[in-house]
Amino acid sequence: MAFNWPLRVYYEDTDAGGVVYHSQYLNFLERARTEWLRSLGIEQQPLMEQSGIRFLVAEMSIRFLAPARLDDKLSIRVELDACKRVSLTLNQTIRRDGESRPLIEATVRIASVGENFRPARIPEDLLRRMTINGES
Repeated sequence: MAFNWPLRVYYEDTDAGGVVYHSQYLNFLERARTEWLRSLGIEQQPLMEQSGIRFLVAEMSIRFLAPARLDDKLSIRVELDACKRVSLTLNQTIRRDGESRPLIEATVRIASVGENFRPARIPEDLLRRMTINGES
């Protein structure tokens, strides 16, 4: 089951030519992952405060296929590919509304770490929510 999050490209996201600056895509992908977790009932601040667990990007592969431009309506997709005890692998795409061809394709490995920033098990209830709703 995929999660889609809508986003509009603003002037601040673009370069002088009205094209989304490459580093902004990382922000777009991050916001969609955060909203995906929220859609599962997982709020990151309370998670850190209650269990010490933090989710960090450990690895990312990204393909820039076509540019997004000023005022484009985008859809950022998050799909759970693999869920392990201390990490998640997510596939993400960014598409312009109404288009099937992706602008961006990314694979993101998220590590679960404790307060000491060492690997920490993802709590069972979170794993259940991710796998039941994420179908992994």
